[in-house]
Amino acid sequence: MRSLRWWCSWAVVFIGCIIMGSAFVLFVNPYNFVPGGVYGLSVVLHNIFPSVQVGTIAYFFDVPLMLTAVLVFGGRFGARTIVAALFTPLFMNMLTLLVYPDRAAVESLDPSLLLGGKLDLSGDLLLACLTGAVMIGVGQGLVVRNQATTGGTDIVAMLLQRFAGIKFSDGILIADGTVVLSGLLVIGFGIGTSSESGGFGAPSLTLYSLLSIYASSRVVAYMLDGASYDKLLFIITDGHREELRRFVIEDLDRSATYIKSSGMYTGAEKEMIFLVVSRNEVAGVQRKVKKIDPRAFFVVTDAYDTYGEGFKPFPDDNEIKAE
Repeated sequence: MRSLRWWCSWAVVFIGCIIMGSAFVLFVNPYNFVPGGVYGLSVVLHNIFPSVQVGTIAYFFDVPLMLTAVLVFGGRFGARTIVAALFTPLFMNMLTLLVYPDRAAVESLDPSLLLGGKLDLSGDLLLACLTGAVMIGVGQGLVVRNQATTGGTDIVAMLLQRFAGIKFSDGILIADGTVVLSGLLVIGFGIGTSSESGGFGAPSLTLYSLLSIYASSRVVAYMLDGASYDKLLFIITDGHREELRRFVIEDLDRSATYIKSSGMYTGAEKEMIFLVVSRNEVAGVQRKVKKIDPRAFFVVTDAYDTYGEGFKPFPDDNEIKAE
């Protein structure tokens, strides 16, 4: 069983790399979006050196970052990182050769030549941008969930998380923002060869790139931590302890904690109920508490991470968290 999980984990890493590589080749590179990362930086440099494929340029940055990952995160993590970071650019290069008709098209990355023009989204850059961003986020999330990385700025983000306490998704935003600035100079203001090769070169592409970074980082956060957060409830009521206890234990099938408290104005001793529920359960709890005690004091706040029985298991020491 353990061996099966191991193989499945490796398979998911490769699937994530394929999804991410496909996103760049089909929806990012042809339109000169720069969604951060080593591959975004490679798009920028491809505009200066069009004869070198995007995936090939990525290797020049991935190798030193991979070595850093091996030293910091250990052999097992390093092995997956090495495989993913070497496979993704190779897959991108191979897919690029398959979807473009000739070498000149590979150099220009003209979307009108992509799959014979069947996937040309030149007239709908927003759709191309968001599609690519979602695919990048899904692919990156699958890889990172299995304790690997495709190399690039996600390694930088992991280092920021480890040593600076910065959230993984925020670290990606910081690192990728720097890459976007380079894209603004080279592609947005026409430094390089993008305008000569028929590609897209305009300052407005920077806005699409920023949108892409934000969307992909949110998808990564979704992939790592889930779509919604739990809710933390504080309930103060007088004389209805047993009714609320039965509701929580029997109807909600949960447990809660009594916290000793006292009213600041009256000085009366009270028991506050500390309860964590899913977001979908909040409305039902509100209605029940109102029915039991219309004068109850009820506070709802976000519980961003909830660990323990009935919720998420405690993370491993080196597990990556998006939030």
